[in-house]
Amino acid sequence: MPDHDKEGLVSAWSFDGNGGARRIGWEEIGQGVPAGERFQWINLQQLDHRYNRSSWLTDHSGIDHSILESMVAAETRPRCALFDNGAFLNLRGINLMPYSLPDEMHSIRFWVEPHRIVSVRRKALSAVGDFEDAIQRGRAPRTPGEFVADLSMRLVDRMDTVITALAEQADELEEQVLSATLSNLSPKVSEVRRVAIILRRYIAPQREALNHFSLEDAEWLSPRDRNRLREAADRVTRFAEELDSVRDRAAVIYDQMVERRAEQMNRSMLVLAAVTVIFAPLTLITGLMGMNVEGIPGSQDPNGFWAVTILAAGLGVGLVAWLRMIRWL
Repeated sequence: MPDHDKEGLVSAWSFDGNGGARRIGWEEIGQGVPAGERFQWINLQQLDHRYNRSSWLTDHSGIDHSILESMVAAETRPRCALFDNGAFLNLRGINLMPYSLPDEMHSIRFWVEPHRIVSVRRKALSAVGDFEDAIQRGRAPRTPGEFVADLSMRLVDRMDTVITALAEQADELEEQVLSATLSNLSPKVSEVRRVAIILRRYIAPQREALNHFSLEDAEWLSPRDRNRLREAADRVTRFAEELDSVRDRAAVIYDQMVERRAEQMNRSMLVLAAVTVIFAPLTLITGLMGMNVEGIPGSQDPNGFWAVTILAAGLGVGLVAWLRMIRWL
């Protein structure tokens, strides 16, 4: 069952600026921020079939059309754009909800004004759900700047969980590369590298988006909020470096697997060559002695078979000893 109404409203909150908040509906949204309260947050689900038709977001939000296009774009990378009357911020977060894949990074887009925040999501994010739970427990942000800083830190915390697990998986693969079966190890290495590349594609631009937003010259963005945004950006930078490390380690593991496979192949070819060296002379001798023509030496001697057998066995033992002496075996 969807968690939003026909207009795409997931939830809406009104904040008093003192750490308190209350849920509101469309009627209060239309009336604006009442006296005694600081700002509102309107969280919307993107409904593709309603865009370009009559809806609150397009007709009543008062947001510029160019910004609306960015808020409902199908695929965008994290970025920030500053305007005279507000700021547009596009962030991505890793979803820790059930049945979500670790490389799924869903976007949430914000239009931040001094007295209103409008967010548009494509899919639900666990970080946003936890953020709303904190609001219900009385831990609401006091300013729009604190709102963005708090939510950014929650998005970053979930990145930390997934990237740490990915690094630990790379550690295990490095330990297994010399002992595990290559056919079992190869898919795991490919998956680790694929996830690291996908995550970095979206995590790296998020650093610039957070840093850019922290430069917003607005009274609702306090020095503390700027510091927290920079801290979140610094953590994202560390995550990008960690993902680079995981990707490079996966490449090294793959190279080790290729070397190990080549070594196994060389060893097999060496054994095959040694067997050929040993049995080629024996095959020649037995072939000559087995020709069905007159004049074969020992053909009339009852001990001829055993003589040839002993000769071949002695030659074989001698060849094995010679190959061991030259370190072929």
